[in-house]
Amino acid sequence: MIYPITAYGDPVLKEPAQDIPRDYEGLNELIEDMFTTMYHAHGVGLAAPQISKGIRLFVIDSEPMMDEGDEGKGVKKAFINPEIIEEDGEEWGFEEGCLSIPGVREVVYRPERIVIRYFDQDWNEHTDTYDGMTARVIQHEYDHIEGILFTDHLSGLKKRLIKNKLTKISKGEVDADYRMKFPTAATKKR
Repeated sequence: MIYPITAYGDPVLKEPAQDIPRDYEGLNELIEDMFTTMYHAHGVGLAAPQISKGIRLFVIDSEPMMDEGDEGKGVKKAFINPEIIEEDGEEWGFEEGCLSIPGVREVVYRPERIVIRYFDQDWNEHTDTYDGMTARVIQHEYDHIEGILFTDHLSGLKKRLIKNKLTKISKGEVDADYRMKFPTAATKKR
């Protein structure tokens, strides 16, 4: 199943997500659907709030973000009830975008390395270290389950400069090549 992507302005994107219980019905199917939805929208990560589900779950596939020569070093996996327990290294800037905020891209600074604790699809607990682009993708998706958007990392001036674009997105006045769900629009955009 391909879910519509929840657009900027929907309250679910600004609320911290809830932990997932072990008996959450249909979790494996939801994870597969999230990967399908992410690939359909040409994304490298997707958090449950982006499909209007306020739970602590995200999926990533950082392979498309790897530099030439780094093929095979990307990570494809689901993160259930994750917790970033450490961030370190020099902060570096990279132009980020978001499926929930189509047409807006801005430079965001993030630490180069993270340590994250999470459960996999089989409820095995892991504590892993990631760096570089994979760490950035994880940090971006982790922000989603904390109720933070990449635009929240921007300076006041940058936020003012994109305010009209964000308002238009929330009203459904945006072109995206995937289906979206808008908070103030009466119809879903295709």
